[in-house]
Formats: sequence, structure tokens, C-alpha cells
Amino acid sequence: MPATANAPLRLPEHLRKRLGTTADRARVHALVRAGGLSTVCEEARCPNIGECFSSGTATFMILGDRCTRRCHFCNVTTGRPRAIDPEEPDKLAAASSSLGLAHVVITSVDRDELKDKGAHHWAACVRAVKATGASVEILTPDFGGDLGLIDVVLEAGPAVFNHNLETVERLYHAVRPQSSWSMTTSLLGHVASRGHPAVKSGIMVGLGEDDDEVLRTLETMRSLGVHIATIGQYLRPSLKHWPVARYVDDASWDRFRAHGESLGFTHVFAGPFVRSSYHAQEAHQHHQRSGPSAAPSSLRVLP
Repeated sequence: MPATANAPLRLPEHLRKRLGTTADRARVHALVRAGGLSTVCEEARCPNIGECFSSGTATFMILGDRCTRRCHFCNVTTGRPRAIDPEEPDKLAAASSSLGLAHVVITSVDRDELKDKGAHHWAACVRAVKATGASVEILTPDFGGDLGLIDVVLEAGPAVFNHNLETVERLYHAVRPQSSWSMTTSLLGHVASRGHPAVKSGIMVGLGEDDDEVLRTLETMRSLGVHIATIGQYLRPSLKHWPVARYVDDASWDRFRAHGESLGFTHVFAGPFVRSSYHAQEAHQHHQRSGPSAAPSSLRVLP
């Protein structure tokens, strides 16, 4: 992580978001904990947790709450993972049903110590949730770049496959030292080449990139076959994490929107509070209506 002599940037007032009522948060929290599950909403300290929990939605995090990697922007705990819970697929399906979810988003920690990186458990979770009648969106790790393991997960039939670039190519290795730009882009291209499911990826801004690098990254995503793109403001989880280099202004969000519109994504979310799974069902429905070969859609920039 680069050293800086400057004091940390203060969070602008317009980026301070209400967390929702205690009752709203407690209901989802209790349901998730009762099933022995985790949400990335809590682990990553997502600013949208109040909004999502109050509407009865959450992004489930499987394979435990301890990651084998240490990305400098991420608040998920790094450490020695616990044994996989073989009942997790059924617990996940039960929790999804209890919340009445029609579109379920699943993510996970990295499990590099496992021979299959957790791919078969991933597939079991997707199948279990699909059996409830819900569509499933997955936000996966890179499985060590093993395309065969990625195919194991794809064969379970998710509706949306999301793997994030997270940042621009110049900053990638510094921000994600245990992965690589080529591995991530190869993974996205491989999934897109299959023709199904919808492919999604996203980046954070405010890590040290400039606007032109963001535009080039959107071009890279689209050239790989990505259908749905997300761009959001990086918010530092703690002073131990990668520093915020800038808070992106409205003119930049507008520029990202205009460029993305010209590239032909079926859907793009761009705005300060956008995260990978924010309004995920809406993005999936928009993709279904537009189709991957449709003309560029009008993009939505969130306030």
C-alpha cells in the first residue's frame, strides 16, 4: 500500500448514508445468523446495508467468513478458514425462501487451501437456491484461474455470473496482490464465450485512477463480452485499508455514463453508492429485456 503524507480525505456529507431502522436490520440479521450464514453486506461494511435489509434483501456469503487472501480495499477477515458446512446449501435455500427472495445473490471468500477452491460447494449452493424457484446471481472469486473449476459452477445454471475487475489495470496488482489482471480478464472472457449466463463485472473509483483509465476499463469489459457493468465510489473501511485518493464528482459520473452508453452494455449502474449486487434483480431484468445484442441502453446514474 502506498505511503502518503497527507491526512485521510474526509467523507463528504452527501456520502453519509442512513443505516436503516434497528428493527429492519435485526430481522435479516437474526434470520441469517439462525441459519449459521454470513452476508457480505455486514462483512464488507456496505453503505447500502440499511436500504437492502429494510427491503428484505441481502447478499449471502458462503464458504465461511475468513478469506485466504488479503486485498487492500476489503474488510473481510483474512485468516485460516473453518471447515465447510455441508448443510450450507440447504440453509441458504431456507433463508432465501423465508425472505421471499425471487433473485438471490451469492458471493464467497477465497478458499485457496481447497483443492477445488470451493467450486463444488458453490455449485451445490446454486442448485439448492434454484430449487426454491429463485434466480441466482453469483459473485465469484477467481478459483485460481482454473477454467475447469469455473465450468463446474457454471454447470449449476446461475442466471448471472459476476466477477469484478475491482480497479484499473495500472493499479490492479497493488490493490489485489494475490490475483492478476490477466487471470481476471481471461475468466470473464471464458464465461462470456459460453453464451450464458449474463456476465457482469465492476470497478471501484477513488483508488488512484483517473477518468480516462475508467473509460478504458469499460472498453475492456465490453470487449470481453461483459453485459452488465457497475461503477461505485470506493469508501475506505478503516485507516488500515487502501486510502481514498478522490471522491468522484458529478461530471465524472456523467462522463462514465455517456461512454458506457456508447459501448452497448445491456445495463450499467454508476454512482457513489453502487456496489456489485446493488439493485441486482433490476439489472438482471433489464438485461433480459434488452438482450446481449441489443442497442446501447440508457444508463442509470444513481444519486
